[in-house]
Amino acid sequence: MKTPGLIFIAGPTASGKSAAALSLARALDGEVVNADAMQVYGDLNVITARPTADDRDQAPHHLYGVIQGFERFSAGRWARLAKQVLYQCDAHGKVALVCGGTGLYFRALEEGLSPIPDIPQETRAAAEARRREVGPEAFREEVVARDPAMARLPAGDAQRLMRAWEVLEATGKPLSWHQAQPRVPLIDKVDARIVIEPPRDVLYARCDARAAAMMAEGAVEEVRALLERDLDPDLPVMKALGVPEIAAMLHSEIDEQGALEMLQQNTRRFAKRQLTWFRNQASDWPRAENAKEAESRILEQLRAFSAKV
Repeated sequence: MKTPGLIFIAGPTASGKSAAALSLARALDGEVVNADAMQVYGDLNVITARPTADDRDQAPHHLYGVIQGFERFSAGRWARLAKQVLYQCDAHGKVALVCGGTGLYFRALEEGLSPIPDIPQETRAAAEARRREVGPEAFREEVVARDPAMARLPAGDAQRLMRAWEVLEATGKPLSWHQAQPRVPLIDKVDARIVIEPPRDVLYARCDARAAAMMAEGAVEEVRALLERDLDPDLPVMKALGVPEIAAMLHSEIDEQGALEMLQQNTRRFAKRQLTWFRNQASDWPRAENAKEAESRILEQLRAFSAKV
């Protein structure tokens, strides 16, 4: 596909990437496309620091809060939705700013997806039912017996093991076979890209501040409402950063201060894992320490790109 401008803005949680994307969207008459695996859930507004109503008034935002907590989501499904949004931006002459911290989403656009057919909803439901029936350990053994490549997955990795089971059931071939097939990129080019990587002490301080603000601004009520729905605890939405910590508090397992400290620690650890991923998997991307520098470096790349055209 061809776009008037496709920009990637990546980075760990609390790095300022959303602020950079919004500022650039205003400057370039662009639209922001979510590339965060948890911000797709409509149930998690405060928990995931989704763009505010004011943010959305300033620029169009796509793929935020588009699915419900009882649903499972994948990089493949995200990429298909994102491709549609990018075509819409192209058709309307808009710059698309793909922004988020889920590195696999960016990779899915650039490198393509394994050609796996859509899985019927009843097969997905059957995978969940089978795991509940036999238990996590026996379910893993069943999957590994049919697809030995899945032996690398622990029994607790419910999402990936159920994915392997449902692909086997629906297609008759192991997930590993599908993953070995040639992939076709979903985009033609990226005009500019950046990873926002603040100094470690700055990032960790922002993680702590975000966790405290989350607790004060409605995250507790958000998690309480989620728990009242009695969802499967293995669903991704139930494992989102902030949900287990606040759930433990609501179950009187820890007090509010303990929940905050646990959330701050887990947020820092999550940010560290994201940094490690981008350093290993996106080592050739330009870097910036903050949102302002990211904006400047993106604009420099766009000017250089335009000069070559």
